[in-house]
Amino acid sequence: MTGVPPAPRRGTGALLRAAAALALLPLLTLTACGPGGEAPRTAGAQAAPAPADDPVAGVRTVDSIAALLPADVRAAGSRRVGSSVGSPPAADYPNGQDKPPAGQDIEIADAVAKVLGVRLERQDASFETILPALGSGKYDVGTGNFGVTAERLKTIDFVTYINDGQGFAVRTGSTALTGRVTELTRLCGLTIGTGAGTTFEKTLTEQRGVCAAAGRKPYEVKVFSETGAVTTALQQGRIDVVMSTINGLRHQAAQPAAQTTFLGEYHRLDVGFALKKGSPLAPALQAAVNELIGNGTYARILKKWGTTASAIDTSRINPPEQP
Repeated sequence: MTGVPPAPRRGTGALLRAAAALALLPLLTLTACGPGGEAPRTAGAQAAPAPADDPVAGVRTVDSIAALLPADVRAAGSRRVGSSVGSPPAADYPNGQDKPPAGQDIEIADAVAKVLGVRLERQDASFETILPALGSGKYDVGTGNFGVTAERLKTIDFVTYINDGQGFAVRTGSTALTGRVTELTRLCGLTIGTGAGTTFEKTLTEQRGVCAAAGRKPYEVKVFSETGAVTTALQQGRIDVVMSTINGLRHQAAQPAAQTTFLGEYHRLDVGFALKKGSPLAPALQAAVNELIGNGTYARILKKWGTTASAIDTSRINPPEQP
């Protein structure tokens, strides 16, 4: 995904700032929780190498769980997956877009497929296009950190595999916003950047009136369809704060080149595989996730990608949105 290029500057300090912005471009996750959509990373951006261990290698087909798949699916032996790929730890291209993607979402999906004895035909797609495409039959499953919300449950079935959610981050050293955001009135007068089609955009848009109700200047929301663009906007000072996934922002802040500070969690959301409403795949996917939880593979995947704090005890089909 390409970002908005920095304006030309002069001087050593400017060059250093530009270099930091370029280093940051691939790091921000605009994921599907609203927990998100992610898209291909900026051309030429350098990625940190993915962890080398392979928790999925030893996963084997479990016949009793594979038997939960519809007969036509077992006969076909494959399923089409619409996958939003963009930034770690969920999914990105650490070795370039000509190599397979890597990340927590990728490995959980691959492990589930191995338990079920099927192949995944993974197709990259922008986050906001995947859910509608499930209804049309273009994809059988959607992945990309899709958060379970009451609105989405009207048209989509979910099989949960992790608990992520919404959080905020600022440039390191910024005084525009400090400390954990527990009320959106703390954003009054600020400009917030977030991803298109996400729960973040929906939350900010629906609650836009809270500042006026409190007699304060409203916040402004700038929506970006590209990962690099929102990151560049933050580094250039065109936005004050980013709203994105908890795990994505936490991972980003841990990278020295990112120069961002994670302000903590705002709202937790269950995250799951997305399916068209009434899909017969849901029971088999749920059983496969629970098999991975039970045999320890799930814990190994989350440990590898630094997301252990988002582990779930059991997979559920269509849980209510977390309050």
